[in-house]
Amino acid sequence: MQPFEISLSVLLATYLIWPHPRPQGIRFIPTLALLFTLIHFGVEGYRWQMIPLYALTLILAALLLLKFEIKPFASYLTLILLALSTALPTLLPVPKIPAPSGPYQIGTSIYEMTDASRQEIYSGKDEARRFMIQIWYPAEVKRTDARAPWMSNAAIYAPAIATYINLPSFFLDHLALVEIPAYKDAQVAAVDNGFPVILFSHGWNGFNAQNTGQALELASHGYVVVGIQHTYGAVITVFPDGTVAPNNPKALPEDAEDPNYEVVARKLVHQWAGDMSFALDQLSAWDEEAGNPFEDRLDMERIGVYGHSTGGGAAIQFCGTDTRCKAVLGMDPFMRPVSAEVIEGGVPQPSFFMFSQGWTDLTDSKNNKLFNQFLPNTKNNIGVISIDGTKHYDFSDLPLLSPIAPQLGLKGPLSGKTVIKIINSYLLDFFELTLNDKSSNLFDGSFSTFQEVRVRK
Repeated sequence: MQPFEISLSVLLATYLIWPHPRPQGIRFIPTLALLFTLIHFGVEGYRWQMIPLYALTLILAALLLLKFEIKPFASYLTLILLALSTALPTLLPVPKIPAPSGPYQIGTSIYEMTDASRQEIYSGKDEARRFMIQIWYPAEVKRTDARAPWMSNAAIYAPAIATYINLPSFFLDHLALVEIPAYKDAQVAAVDNGFPVILFSHGWNGFNAQNTGQALELASHGYVVVGIQHTYGAVITVFPDGTVAPNNPKALPEDAEDPNYEVVARKLVHQWAGDMSFALDQLSAWDEEAGNPFEDRLDMERIGVYGHSTGGGAAIQFCGTDTRCKAVLGMDPFMRPVSAEVIEGGVPQPSFFMFSQGWTDLTDSKNNKLFNQFLPNTKNNIGVISIDGTKHYDFSDLPLLSPIAPQLGLKGPLSGKTVIKIINSYLLDFFELTLNDKSSNLFDGSFSTFQEVRVRK
């Protein structure tokens, strides 16, 4: 819960449990609670999970106005009602993206990409491939710069995400209230030789901001992180002109045993790899474009790529075919869409892979068999680990949606703070090692820093 929401609950609880007769000052607590509610509306914002508390506050204030004081028995019953009313906003809080650890402040900007050289294959229209990117970068923040939201167009994204994870469509409307420790369109920080660039590819039915916490961590340490929104593979995509492109379920067969699964999936990942390639083309042009915010700010010789799930497979596919990639990291990489050529030829760049326990335990899955076939062909693999007590979505920000995320299937039993610490540590150190040539104790070969980490052979 947010500060004024907590204050409201505490005030009402204090009023209801105070022994009778209540002194004059205590009797006016409902009025004070009403005032806190109004401040909460202005500062933190209304959200539907708080409606029972709003109603209870209004009722108690009205009773005070009518000079009707709740007696002890009624107070205890109302206290139970207060506890039940407080449970809802507690179980569905406004998520808080953790502050990053690096020295840089962070800016973020969103851009539309149109690749006229490629046909859109999932819209059913004769049109060029369009997709969105979000960039997180080291910034020089001014006082007038505004904090950035976790996701743009949250009124459209939140219902789509809720529906995908089997919740009522209105359940996540409060995501519109989430701000991150980054600033919209802030000035890119000055740098002598350019910041390294890292591309991020989300999973099937994901979105480019799903790993914002990781992007912030990297950007705070001097990286320009580019999250790619893969249109029609993402949960939904919203363009600046108001066009909304939903997920196209035909782009990836629902039946994993479909005999054409690999053919269709590889077509999808080929399109995603094309998005990465075009994004790098645009970044290279921006780096040389006079007056562009990223002019002389990018080091296009130090490019890392990472992805989650299907995006992990896309990262492998891209780095197996594009030499601009200098390091690749996969989080539960989905291997079935990766081409036979890349599986058999491996990737030449330094590589590192992290798996959740949930995926690791599926030892006989097609995905694990393909990964085990691919791994020996990598030319410079630094390691493969699994993290005990984690599930597939632990590699994203989605576990922050609720303290009952494990019960919703969004995370494993391992503490969220521990998961974030482990993942961010390996993610940052891998790119520091491969793109900045900085040594790391995490990559000394033992991977023994965290007791939850297992070396996967």
